[in-house]
Amino acid sequence: MQIIEKYIRKAPKGISCHDFCVGVTRQIRNHYKNKDIPRLTEHPEDRLTASAVIFSRLNRQIWMIGDCQCMVGGEYYDNPKPYEQELAERRAEIILSGTEPKEYYLTDDTARQQIIPLMLETMKQQNVTYSVIDGFHIPEQYVRVITLDFQPWEIILASDGYPFLCPTLQKSEAKLAWQRQNDPLNIGQFKATKAFKKGNNSFDDRTYIRFKV
Repeated sequence: MQIIEKYIRKAPKGISCHDFCVGVTRQIRNHYKNKDIPRLTEHPEDRLTASAVIFSRLNRQIWMIGDCQCMVGGEYYDNPKPYEQELAERRAEIILSGTEPKEYYLTDDTARQQIIPLMLETMKQQNVTYSVIDGFHIPEQYVRVITLDFQPWEIILASDGYPFLCPTLQKSEAKLAWQRQNDPLNIGQFKATKAFKKGNNSFDDRTYIRFKV
């Protein structure tokens, strides 16, 4: 995240989506040692990996690289990993069919442990069938690009740590709090590959920014 942040701050203001993908990939790649490249090629789970959603003011475009989400004029967009929901469904099935009380999984999520081998297997498709920023070539057909016209727009950019993205931060946080209170395992209407750990007010990282252009 810090490497990408530094790259964004220094990138030319008129940079294209293609040039951004090439440049940020090079920036991450420079942090790898040459001797590590063969291993990282075979083991994507060991790469420095992040998603990003970026608004280019000059291009009037939103670039969604990886599993992030946004709202444009009230319309919702996302760019999910293709296997994430399937894995989340599998974890929910394990918990719901298990003999342990549900509270057990809040301290020892053995259901997640069971899907981790599948998660590692799907990561082999990283920058093959879905896009991320990880120092390897980004297939741009999996970067979602939203082009805006020149009328005024309200834009929300967010990470996938908000299970229900809303038009305000307050409402998004309220939905997150409702989820934590009513379904901390994330196995109901909203399913995830992990739960809210005890003592945490979120199950994943979260970022939310709202602005008008």
